[in-house]
Amino acid sequence: MTMGVPAATTANESDRKLTIVNPQTLYDPSPNGYSTAVITPRNARIAYISGQGGQDSTGALSPDFAVQVKQAYANLRSALDALGAKPDQVAKLTVFVVDHDMSKLEVLTRNVTEMFGATLPAQTLIPVPKLAIDPMLFEVEATVILD
Repeated sequence: MTMGVPAATTANESDRKLTIVNPQTLYDPSPNGYSTAVITPRNARIAYISGQGGQDSTGALSPDFAVQVKQAYANLRSALDALGAKPDQVAKLTVFVVDHDMSKLEVLTRNVTEMFGATLPAQTLIPVPKLAIDPMLFEVEATVILD
């Protein structure tokens, strides 16, 4: 079921189908890598993935923002894999960006689009002065529909 936009995208055709809603009366957020709203199926089981930063498997962090974002999305993908979930089951992302400015938006949009394609989850970007570990520049958390 799609509301507001004739060409909206559903996550998949199984019982865990998400409905993407981008009303025509609002700004189209998809070029920026997110959807206005996502409706989850009734009685869905939900998982919450804690914030994933740009640390590699040894805990090392690159000082480069783009490298951290790419690694954080790889870490998110690993967490999804551990749940037996796919990116099209992600209903909502919250991203935290240290010292956000518009130059970082392209990096964020590219990484979200690479991971989610046309099935863009709802998303909130929160600029922050710092994260849990001083060298961290980016963190992403997710709400996932399992079934």
